Amino acid sequence: MTDHSSDALTALTSLAGPDALIEGDDRTPLLEEWRGRWPGEASLVLAPGSTEELSSIMRYCHAHDLAVVPQGGNTGLVGGQVPQGEVLISTRRINRIRDISPGDFTLTAEAGVTLEAVQEAAKEAGRLFPLSIGSEGSCNIGGVLSTNAGGVNVIRYGNARDLVLGIEAVLPDGRIWNGLNRLRKNNTGYDLKHLFIGGEGTLGIISAAVLKLYPRPAETQTAFLAVPSPAAAVELLSLVQEKSGGAVTSFELMNANLLELVLTHFPDLPRPVETRTPFYVLTELSAGRQGVLAEQTEDILSGAMERGIVSDGTIAQSQGQAHALWALRHNASEAMKKDAAQCVKCDISVPIREVPSFLEKAGNAVTAEAPGARIIAFGHMGDGNIHYDILAPDGASPFGDEKGARLEHLVHEVVVAHDGSISAEHGIGLLKRDELKTRKSDVEMEMMRAIKTVLDPKGLMNPGKLL
Repeated sequence: MTDHSSDALTALTSLAGPDALIEGDDRTPLLEEWRGRWPGEASLVLAPGSTEELSSIMRYCHAHDLAVVPQGGNTGLVGGQVPQGEVLISTRRINRIRDISPGDFTLTAEAGVTLEAVQEAAKEAGRLFPLSIGSEGSCNIGGVLSTNAGGVNVIRYGNARDLVLGIEAVLPDGRIWNGLNRLRKNNTGYDLKHLFIGGEGTLGIISAAVLKLYPRPAETQTAFLAVPSPAAAVELLSLVQEKSGGAVTSFELMNANLLELVLTHFPDLPRPVETRTPFYVLTELSAGRQGVLAEQTEDILSGAMERGIVSDGTIAQSQGQAHALWALRHNASEAMKKDAAQCVKCDISVPIREVPSFLEKAGNAVTAEAPGARIIAFGHMGDGNIHYDILAPDGASPFGDEKGARLEHLVHEVVVAHDGSISAEHGIGLLKRDELKTRKSDVEMEMMRAIKTVLDPKGLMNPGKLL
């Protein structure tokens, strides 16, 4: 930011409206990344109350060369939402649900609406918005789309990019692009919304979106299963998908280290199965008609046990039991935070068939570099997304930054060797910005920089992030 004058403060506060300026202690939560990794600093913190107010702010900042950082619910894990002295713009007050059309299976929500609120609004309309992540009670739709969030239901419904029909965005110069298209088919040139979905606020700020809704399942079956190996889990995924006719909504893998860590830090959660195995699977199936899944699920899992790819398991007999099983998965990040002040966190994806080989080779690389390190491997195996986290040996000092970077690099080397991605759903932000250019081709980087230059020629949008 080049203008810290009181004139800028007065002008921006006037443009944003009297309730938009955030000062004093109210700023603190917006400047703190939840793990404390990147301390934030902002010259101004503004929360406009409408797309029009946001547009006015952006127009002024563009004219006066003031860099801006957009922020949703501040739940990001790669530092993309953290200001480094720029004007911080929170979209939390742009938070209306503008339209719900059950017949069209669409819902139009503004950027500051929480994911949970969208889910509830869809439910009240007799519909389902299937995107589900651990932070859904606090993350906002704008941030979810800007990072192209994934979650536990990608295998059935796709990630955020697949759940959007149209968006409204404010461009770096303040112009409003109304791309709130509700059509399933619109073959009229470049699909511009995909520049902003996953763009991490570097090309503009998403202010609203038309989201896809789905019929609500009439029946679900949730099972927690002990499996002897990741290879067995891959075979199990294929079996359940085939025998259920594609009814699998979620298929989550977790290693024994994670299960024990969660049970240690959340002792009220029951141990789901007595058999101790190196890996476990949490899977959920859903159907549109009541009474078709229970027997089918039992038959499938009985067959899996006969084939030796499942050694033990439990099927939830109530919604409460299902929630308890899911709590084992959703409390993973919190359990690691309780256990260690610092850990190396890798959010990667590889082709599903490569997951067993990746886990084996990454484990060998990590233990060779850091003997005794505790490897926490879990995630959305149904789409090849593994959260591969590394904690220091129990009772040892945390890894330093240099050691952590070395471990992360080793894991990413294995990822690339398996035709994978160093970021599956969390984005690039500050954390992986410098590594990105070493993992993408020169052609890819040139295309991305060219797009950035055209839409944000002054480089004012979330500077230093992604690129």
